Amino acid sequence: MKQKADIGLIGLAVMGENLVLNMESKGFTVAVYNRTVEKVDKFISSRGAGKNFIGAHSVKELCDSLEKPRKVMMLVKAGKAVDDFIEQLLPHLEKGDIIIDGGNTHFPDTIRRANYVESKGLLYIGTGVSGGEEGALLGPSIMPGGSPTAWPAVKEIFQAIAAKVEDNIPCCDWVGEGAAGHFVKMVHNGIEYGDMQIINEAYQVMKDLLGMSADEMHEVFREWNKGDLDSYLIEITRDILAVKDEDGQPLVEKILDTAGQKGTGKWTGVTALDLGIPLTLIGESVFARCLSAQKDIRVKASKVISGPKVNFTGDKAQMISDLKDALFGAKIISYAQGYDLMMEAAKEYGWSLNYGGIALMWRGGCIIRSVFLGDIKKAFDKNPTLENLLLDPYFKEKVEKSQEGWRRVCAIALTNGIPVPALTSALCYFDGLRSERLPANLLQAQRDYFGAHTYERIDRPRGEFFHTNWTGRGGATASTTYEV
Repeated sequence: MKQKADIGLIGLAVMGENLVLNMESKGFTVAVYNRTVEKVDKFISSRGAGKNFIGAHSVKELCDSLEKPRKVMMLVKAGKAVDDFIEQLLPHLEKGDIIIDGGNTHFPDTIRRANYVESKGLLYIGTGVSGGEEGALLGPSIMPGGSPTAWPAVKEIFQAIAAKVEDNIPCCDWVGEGAAGHFVKMVHNGIEYGDMQIINEAYQVMKDLLGMSADEMHEVFREWNKGDLDSYLIEITRDILAVKDEDGQPLVEKILDTAGQKGTGKWTGVTALDLGIPLTLIGESVFARCLSAQKDIRVKASKVISGPKVNFTGDKAQMISDLKDALFGAKIISYAQGYDLMMEAAKEYGWSLNYGGIALMWRGGCIIRSVFLGDIKKAFDKNPTLENLLLDPYFKEKVEKSQEGWRRVCAIALTNGIPVPALTSALCYFDGLRSERLPANLLQAQRDYFGAHTYERIDRPRGEFFHTNWTGRGGATASTTYEV
């Protein structure tokens, strides 16, 4: 074993353990440290036994065991723990050394930390790591950003441990400056929220409207995973629906219907609001989880508030086909909105993002991996300045082809009182985007009426603002024009 390690890692929880085992299996020597040092000894004597690991019992010992430039990766809980470890590391590192945050950190924190660490003469990387426990061990999607001069020092390690797609291309490349890596990971997680929600809505329609059993739904998802919808989340849904409890009944039906969340979907929605991007599907997905968490009040409401009785008399096979179209159409919208958010953030923060490359990083290893992402990469390879995914000929054709069945699903579900918030909000976004004229002209008149907020006119150049004394009692003074 080498006397000095190629990289150090702080945090031997599930992700940390699996990631260092992945690194070691690719020929790297890894130094490991955990705040509870007993975990270090336990790991070295169990899963790490006989392998190229160096156990450290202090931050100083960890740093002293690393080759220069030192590379220290943290996989700890987002928030104060990251700041605490940065402060512990700084006295033991020197100019040119690299601190890496591999957790699910909110990107504004990464902006702050990168500036702080760079002010001390060190380099900083904030990287998204997606794929869960199995991905960390066998090959995750890795999305690094931060100090550009740090990338050559970690590139070999990161790309070696990342998932690989066609022609052995790693699902890892440099994302961009500052917090670009953690921002892209945040959007990835937001899209993950959206994908999961539309799948759950399809499941509820099949179960409550069509009266399908878990085994029947398992077969549908098995078929769907062979075509355009081929993806990790469709695949695991297929598998979940086949699992039986001890009494032979579907296990999924015994799970309490209250969804948890760790905040990345919320961050994505709030950031979209801050940047003025209509991220409607992901936003509805977050709110759907919030509503699910209100279990007690939903139980009470179910006993006192009535809605339509479910009464489906149509063609079941056609409805399943329509559901497939609805899922695919909404999935396209989710990615279109997510990419719109990344484009706006790149302008806001001065990042140079490779949008086709991001699709490639999501092509394998991560939770939203799907065959669909190869088509996104092709779209941006063909037109790097593509303004919206729906303007690409391939996606335009696909979403137009999906809309007939998608509309039927939404109409029938709503008529029967089955909530499909993500599917319907995605369809409304599609209809809004393709509308040359929306009713915001009336909205601006209302704003000017009650608040003198002014408006622009279609018969005058953009940028000229007007105010009308709508009541005859107001004056000519207008409110300051500004955009939130």
